[in-house]
Amino acid sequence: MKAISESEAKAASGAALPGAAMEPAVRLEHEGRIGWIVLNRPGQINAINDEIRRGVPQALAKLDADPAIGVIVIRGEGDRGFCAGADIKERRGDETSLQVRRRMERARWIEALDSTEKPVIAAIHGYCMGGGMELALACDIRFASPDATFALPETGLGLIPGGGGTQRLPRLVGHGTAMDLLLTGERMSAAQARDIGLLTRIASANDQLLAEVRALATRIAARPPMATAFAKQAARAASRVDLKSGLDLELELFSLLAPMQDVREAAQAFSEKRAPKFSGH
Repeated sequence: MKAISESEAKAASGAALPGAAMEPAVRLEHEGRIGWIVLNRPGQINAINDEIRRGVPQALAKLDADPAIGVIVIRGEGDRGFCAGADIKERRGDETSLQVRRRMERARWIEALDSTEKPVIAAIHGYCMGGGMELALACDIRFASPDATFALPETGLGLIPGGGGTQRLPRLVGHGTAMDLLLTGERMSAAQARDIGLLTRIASANDQLLAEVRALATRIAARPPMATAFAKQAARAASRVDLKSGLDLELELFSLLAPMQDVREAAQAFSEKRAPKFSGH
């Protein structure tokens, strides 16, 4: 894969040409039970700007509240990548630590994923760097094309990841591996990312990513929605609570599901050798 040069990065962060149609930086698409959130700045390799910081949480909230949607997928528009990180043209001038802290507190947009009840899949191709990788880390499933490249390069710029990278990465891949990646800023291939547990799946080919993500999302969306939501809730709690508290939550959620109509429907459909029809009740 061709590396991003300094001149390309500067060009990527440039303003739109005069008279060019301005499209939203975040686009929503509906496809059956799948809701797609599209990072839509392909000319900038979907670099994160304030419109994306506002648009992604708004899109998540809208899709999470829609009973017709079973699974949410986040992808990047264009050929070059999922997201190249923060848009360099939005770098602020001289700020005090207090000013930076206040600005960052207002922009904790990736944390919207932590309160999203429906499963979220990151469909990753090409560059997935910095804040783009932090966005992917916050998703439930990370599905990448073979050409995907990952890195958290912030320490080389005199910074650290500010969108959850120092916290989510160790929880996914372990402390030692996370320290190696954070301190070196080295790039990883999709195969390397899968080997360390960062990725869930890799597509069979670059041009098959969206089709295979769509198939996976369709399978998940066809399952009983409350069971899916409760499984996500219990698994996410595992990183926040002690084992006994986690087991208590698991038992509570299991007990709430057991009397539901969808449990009876699943058993009846199995005995009748037909496809189940789940209602979410």
